[in-house]
Amino acid sequence: MNQTLLFLIDLSRFRPENIFGGQVLERTPAGLTIVFIIGVGILVGILMISFFDNFRRPKYPFEHDLPVEVKKKLAQTVANRSIRVWQVVFVLLAFTVFGFQVYWTYFAEEANEQFQALAYKDLRNRRTSAATLRGWMLDRTGKLDSALAYYKVSANGDIDRTFSLEREMAHLLGTERGTPGLERTLYTVNANPMPEAWEILTKYKKPEPEQNDVRTTIHRDLQAYSAKLLEGKKGGIVVINPQTGDVLAMYSNPSYSLSEAGTLEGFLKLDADRENKPLLNRATREFYIPGSTFKTFTMVSAFRAGREGLTFPGRPASANPPCYTPFRGSKPICDAGGSCHACSEAIPIREAYKVSSNQYFAQLAVALGRDRLAETARIFGITPTDTPAEALQQGYFPDIWNASNRRIANSIAPARSTLVTGRDLTAFDIGQEGMGQGYAGQMTPFQMAMIAAATGNLQGRLMKPKIEADIQPQMFSQVMSPQQAATVREIMSTVTEESGGTGARVKAKLAGTGITTGGKTGTAEKDGVPAYDRNGKRLTVTRRKRDENGEIVTEEVPVFRRRTDGWFISIAPLENPQLAIAVVVEDIGRGYGGSTAAPIAADVILKARDLGLLGDRYTPRPAAPRQTPRRRGR
Repeated sequence: MNQTLLFLIDLSRFRPENIFGGQVLERTPAGLTIVFIIGVGILVGILMISFFDNFRRPKYPFEHDLPVEVKKKLAQTVANRSIRVWQVVFVLLAFTVFGFQVYWTYFAEEANEQFQALAYKDLRNRRTSAATLRGWMLDRTGKLDSALAYYKVSANGDIDRTFSLEREMAHLLGTERGTPGLERTLYTVNANPMPEAWEILTKYKKPEPEQNDVRTTIHRDLQAYSAKLLEGKKGGIVVINPQTGDVLAMYSNPSYSLSEAGTLEGFLKLDADRENKPLLNRATREFYIPGSTFKTFTMVSAFRAGREGLTFPGRPASANPPCYTPFRGSKPICDAGGSCHACSEAIPIREAYKVSSNQYFAQLAVALGRDRLAETARIFGITPTDTPAEALQQGYFPDIWNASNRRIANSIAPARSTLVTGRDLTAFDIGQEGMGQGYAGQMTPFQMAMIAAATGNLQGRLMKPKIEADIQPQMFSQVMSPQQAATVREIMSTVTEESGGTGARVKAKLAGTGITTGGKTGTAEKDGVPAYDRNGKRLTVTRRKRDENGEIVTEEVPVFRRRTDGWFISIAPLENPQLAIAVVVEDIGRGYGGSTAAPIAADVILKARDLGLLGDRYTPRPAAPRQTPRRRGR
């Protein structure tokens, strides 16, 4: 009978997960945590009471009349004093440990860069993130068929995270082992915060699933097209809307596939490729010498100082060499290719920018001075430093981003560009910086896009770039007045729209579209580039030398070479810029920025027009259907 009754009882009802509304598995550890905290509090209370009780302890009658020196030597007094010392030590240690835990729990994630850099290695965080399906990552159109990241069911029934632009978006999405990127940071914004133990014990209920889809500013088709334009090349492209700060496309080549980096073996193989550096985001974290594109910075600095009208005495063409010499004994600063645009007469800034006169902008930078250049650098988000050594220690710059969460800004933070403006610089050094050489050689394509964006903003503002489509635009700085910005844009148009400008290839590509642009070409030579053979092996040469004992020994010395990079920055359309573009192409040989990088920017503009990103005025209208004439009956 008892056995029969036992079989009639549903024992599954007494499982822990079915008690108290299914919350016992969460409430039990929460309750034990509270009991532990109360116990620790009682223990600390007893220690504090005993500590102060030693001071109030009643003394024996014979102790009252004893001299102080004798009282101090009593065994009981000595013992109590020792106990009090150890009580103080224990309390200090307890607070130190507690403070350590509080710091790493509540503050390190926001304040400690090393913690942020290594957080991806915490398996607990990764398992917690993986326990909940992430939302879809949509491009700026918000259409599901243009999603950048989504889920699909595989042939074996598994739910797999899938990326439509696995290679084209790799640097932005990030990996599980390296830089976290958007894939691991966008969704923590909408994640539910971990409830406290008391909330779990008293009122916590498992929250309902939320809508975690995120719409980005990236246009999927423009991103894919930018990647196609850099096929077979090394370099980067950044495309930003200068009015809002929306990042429309950002690509670095060589890139990699996210599936390649998904395994440890694949990740290590990518990391070991020192020649191509596929894991490096060249658009945001590689420093380049900007060449003549940096003359835009120098021109803006002149406008900010009210010295845009400066001209400099010309030099006779018969001078040898016909170049600008900052001081006696200095190296001369010449125009490219042996030309001398500033020789025959004192040319204005408009003409000097159009023909890209090195001599003019070198003299302009010297006239403006290091303090004015440093002030303009800060306005653009560039760090002015006193020495070249300091320029190499500036780290990343997450504060430039307009992001809803610090983790997002940290994951895509660009390397901070620098400009050396210390007192030890000579006039030659400052002149070199004014034309985009020398100590101005710590610029990223992202930073040059920022400079272009400030000139393209109708109010003369530098907007913070943003990757999340649904947050409000935010200004980083007021670079110029609206009137000054309009004048700068008109000067930039001479490069692409007027005869003799160095960006004539852009006008030729855009012929017939009605789109006018502004821009600046640049060509920069970089020394000290590591040389590799066809197999990607580092080239070395064998040299013989004498060691400290005078004996001849051989050593392998790495080989370095000179590399030429092509640049172009652009704004379009000129009357109301919706694009600010920076393009850099490495190792262009004997070419120039106007013949290598500028056509790529023009193609980006054409693609943006086709996608409707330049406004209704330039959106192509579908052709009217051709009507077939009807035949008349006889």
